[in-house]
Amino acid sequence: MLDDIIGAISTPLGEGGIAVVRVSGEGCIKKVKQIFQARVSGKDLLEQRPFTMTLGWLKDEEGGRLDEVLVATMKAPRSYTGEEMVEISCHGGVIPARRCLESVLNTGIRLAEPGEFTRRAFVNGKMDAAQAEAVIDIIRAKTDRGLKLAMKQLEGKNSEYVKELEDFLIEANMLVEANLDFSEDVGDLDFEQLRQLLLKTRVGIEKMIKAGELGDIYKEGISVAICGKPNVGKSSLLNALLRKERAIVTDIPGTTRDLIEEHININGIPVKLIDTAGIRETSDIVEQIGISRAQQAVRDSDLVVFLLDIEAGMDELDRAIYHDIENKERVIVLINKDDLMAKNISEEEIKDNFPELKVIWASIKEDIGIQELEDIIEQKAVNGFMDSDNLEMAVSLRQKEILLAGKRYIQEAMDAMEKVSLDCLGVDLQNAMDSLGEITGRNLKEESINRIFKEFCIGK
Repeated sequence: MLDDIIGAISTPLGEGGIAVVRVSGEGCIKKVKQIFQARVSGKDLLEQRPFTMTLGWLKDEEGGRLDEVLVATMKAPRSYTGEEMVEISCHGGVIPARRCLESVLNTGIRLAEPGEFTRRAFVNGKMDAAQAEAVIDIIRAKTDRGLKLAMKQLEGKNSEYVKELEDFLIEANMLVEANLDFSEDVGDLDFEQLRQLLLKTRVGIEKMIKAGELGDIYKEGISVAICGKPNVGKSSLLNALLRKERAIVTDIPGTTRDLIEEHININGIPVKLIDTAGIRETSDIVEQIGISRAQQAVRDSDLVVFLLDIEAGMDELDRAIYHDIENKERVIVLINKDDLMAKNISEEEIKDNFPELKVIWASIKEDIGIQELEDIIEQKAVNGFMDSDNLEMAVSLRQKEILLAGKRYIQEAMDAMEKVSLDCLGVDLQNAMDSLGEITGRNLKEESINRIFKEFCIGK
């Protein structure tokens, strides 16, 4: 499969300044030369120095000019894939890019499969499996923090950490193997030394898993539902957090009848905000549907901002809405309109009703309490993940499954220590080493490789 030449459009289809068609494989420069005419007479793509760009025209099958393009040539192994590569920069737009690709494919070059350029980079040793997974995370990053975590993985931080854990296991395995093969020379196995090596490996795996869960917060984000009875300021809060007028705000109860969803960045965390219909008893069929969807959104969301109106006071409807919210630890209470003189909610009442919850005294109209709310959303989102020795990394689902398997093998070895033969102990250690080797790709099977690259787009 790596013996042929592949090509694909590597930029999104649509209007733009340029589009890039990427080609990779031994002999690809010679192929592209067939459909390229340099603007300066006598310039031969095969004779150009690597990493230079040549201006000219792309030709069709009849020799006519399709587009004015820039052609960059790269020689193996100093390219993204590790192979000979060509990148053709044509004018942006669906038609120019498609015609450029068609011209390339007409030379006998094959259309690349999704992720095939990065797959070739992995096979040719330009990156390991963990770094290859980082490429898709970079493309999909929703915030600067998510991009930073993906870049760390692309730079090899995950692989370096896994290598440290593998070294502990290699040392542990050497102790067992030495005792098996040279017991008369090395004496009895030091089980305490072995236990400490396995313990350090298990703890390291646990830290990596936990750091990965924190990374998921910055990569995938959270959902936050805004709920309360009508006219407490839910839509106004959505607009304030978005810094734009997204939801209609009126004094008429029941203005919002359906869910309004918007995405924002709160301190590096992608957040899906959900403005819900005011919850109350109503005979309006449409409003009833909106209230039902609001209640479902509250159940499904990671966090809930529960609004109260300090002027209207806290009544039985407020208490009923709060009572129906499951898992109170995810609730943030925001008391709106604190700038008004008429205050019908006291601090004692709040302490009695929400003794364990963080309460924000705010005025959405005056932009008071909004920053505090954003900070609390961040704190609640990352709560429980900040004690991983400041270990920052993105861990894919595939990597997490491997780490859990490695942890299981290590725990089995620790439980079986001094109870089973050293041969059996060695099997668990080897299984643990093989598991960790799958993260970087050292022991990766074909189906695992396919799993990594199936989510990539064509051209990457």
